[in-house]
Amino acid sequence: MKNISFINLDAQRLKLNGAIEAAIQKVIHHGQFIMGPEVREFEIALEKYTGAHYAISCANGTDALSLALMAMDIRPNDVIFVPAFTFAATAEAVALLGAVPYFVDVDEKSFLLDQTSLKRSILDAQTRGLRPRGIIAVDLFGSVPDYETIQIIAKENNLFVIADAAQSIGGARGSKQVGTMADITTTSFFPSKPLGAYGDGGAVLTDNAEIAESIKSLRIHGKGKNKYDNIRIGMNSRLDTLQAAILIEKLKILPEEIEARQKISDYYSERLPKPIKKQDIPITIKSAWAQYTICSTNRDRIRDRLLRKGVPTAVYYPTPLNKLQAYRDYPIDPLGLYISQKLSHLVFSLPMCPYLTQKNQGLICQLLEKACHS
Repeated sequence: MKNISFINLDAQRLKLNGAIEAAIQKVIHHGQFIMGPEVREFEIALEKYTGAHYAISCANGTDALSLALMAMDIRPNDVIFVPAFTFAATAEAVALLGAVPYFVDVDEKSFLLDQTSLKRSILDAQTRGLRPRGIIAVDLFGSVPDYETIQIIAKENNLFVIADAAQSIGGARGSKQVGTMADITTTSFFPSKPLGAYGDGGAVLTDNAEIAESIKSLRIHGKGKNKYDNIRIGMNSRLDTLQAAILIEKLKILPEEIEARQKISDYYSERLPKPIKKQDIPITIKSAWAQYTICSTNRDRIRDRLLRKGVPTAVYYPTPLNKLQAYRDYPIDPLGLYISQKLSHLVFSLPMCPYLTQKNQGLICQLLEKACHS
């Protein structure tokens, strides 16, 4: 049989029926490849879609995190609390600024930041004479943490909150869209994301006008009135005009793609073999379903049998951040990171994209059932 795609970007291109090609040609003809009109057009569209007052595009999702931290005036040795079960970029942005990523555990069911671990870690940092400044919560696999409670914890300890929404644009918690639940939200437009470009890209979203103006300056070398009037130390992190043009077209179909992702996740969930557990998504959360992630103690055997039948899977993430060589010396929850370690040995993700056919969905579920019980 023909192998199933883990993410089918070509099907999306065909769905757009030449719109992306036309958008690219438009940019090529007007020639404004850096900060062309499509960049601001996309930012306005993203503001309207998310409800955030300000959307500032940048070169990639990691830069978005760095810009957010720089806008909050993060200094060397400031402590930022981050979940251990996520991609390295979340901690990398902190460490690159000389600050200290303090690793917190996650909840076993939701895979998201554990509030008890967070409270314990904040107290530990304070007791040790460290300098806590902020929290980065991660919208893992497209789901959304309890930002209301996280904000309460933050205010009690004079901390800010950044939402790492690299995987969740299009999601929501209750009536609030992703992009409006934290002091600052960052996202990524890496091609595999629910809203993905044809290269790198990112954005920072906020309702705070002062933060927005700071980020607009920081992303272009700390510019003031113009790029030769440098009023702060910044960086070079602009979204390419070609990518903005592509994202304008992709954003138009994102709502229907999120609906399609939800239907596929529902189909999977109804047919999961009993030994398999999935990420718990409360009814109040609308996940963007960047990944459909499940758990099994027989992960490697199941993945191998699926691959032999042409069904690819992926592991996000095989190692908690505190176990990676680059991050081993940073502080962790004083009671350890048991759940992050446990999940890293259990999780794997099934193919997920809005264009996964019902036939292939059925085949994946059949083969998963056989792999679990053979």
